[in-house]
Amino acid sequence: MKGFIKTGIMAICCMFAFCNCTMAGKDTPIRISQLPPVAQKIIKAHFSKGRVAMAKMETDWLKKSYDVVFTNGTKIEFDENGNWKDIECKHSAVPSALVPVKITKYVRSHYPHSKILKIERDRKGYEIELSGDIDITFNKNFEVTEID
Repeated sequence: MKGFIKTGIMAICCMFAFCNCTMAGKDTPIRISQLPPVAQKIIKAHFSKGRVAMAKMETDWLKKSYDVVFTNGTKIEFDENGNWKDIECKHSAVPSALVPVKITKYVRSHYPHSKILKIERDRKGYEIELSGDIDITFNKNFEVTEID
């Protein structure tokens, strides 16, 4: 009886793992109108002049994220709620309204001739990339923790 229960539990675990593996990392092309409202608002307010080359929804385990790529090379990644996680601009600066004020002030005072080309945020803080290939990491309190 013990062997039967162990085998049954093992089979259920294997089926669950297989189902999750087949669902993980699935990319689905979508239209901008299928993005969460918050993401649509960000695009309309700050990237309305750009033409969208591709938008996709990524399903990864239990979470979704969204990627939007513009024809000029700008890329934006949004979380499941439509909040931006990563903005990368190839030929222009990240819109200043999307950069926290404390980061903008720091960059203006320490790197006045540089533009923020990329900004990424996660639960630990922010990381930016400046023109001139300078990377700066900030914690949640907007204190610099690393310059590369």
